[in-house]
Parts: sequence; C-alpha cells; structure tokens
Amino acid sequence: MNIRVLIADDHKIVREGLCALLETQEDIEVVSEAENGHQVLSLVQDMLPDVVVIDVAMPGLNGIETTRRIIEKYPYTKV
Repeated sequence: MNIRVLIADDHKIVREGLCALLETQEDIEVVSEAENGHQVLSLVQDMLPDVVVIDVAMPGLNGIETTRRIIEKYPYTKV
C-alpha cells in the first residue's frame, strides 16, 4: 500500500526537490503539488492524500491556517 502525499510550497525548486526525494521510496506516491493554501485545500478535497507536507509561509492562505482547515475537515489526513 502506497502512502499518498501532497507537497505544498510556494517555491517550485523546493517542491521539485521534495518530490524527487520522496519518489525514490517504493511505498510513497506524490499525488500532487500546490503553491498556495487555496490550491492545497482544493487538491486535498480532490485527491484525498494520506499526508500533506506544507510550507508554513505561503502567500495568500498561509500554511498554518491551511493546516487548521485540513485537520478540521479531513481528520485522517496527516499534516
């Protein structure tokens, strides 16, 4: 069983690096990437990842508020 991961960071190079690192693991699947909190919330709803790796300081809806909303609405998703 694969662990489904969503990567969220406003810096593309960071997202690419994390994705490359995680994709070397057989039991981890990066299902999507996001660059802001609003995208994260939409993608969590659509993709239902097991884990969200999120940057705290993102433009618009920051990582802290985004995390709060994910935990509230999707309690089984780990952030």
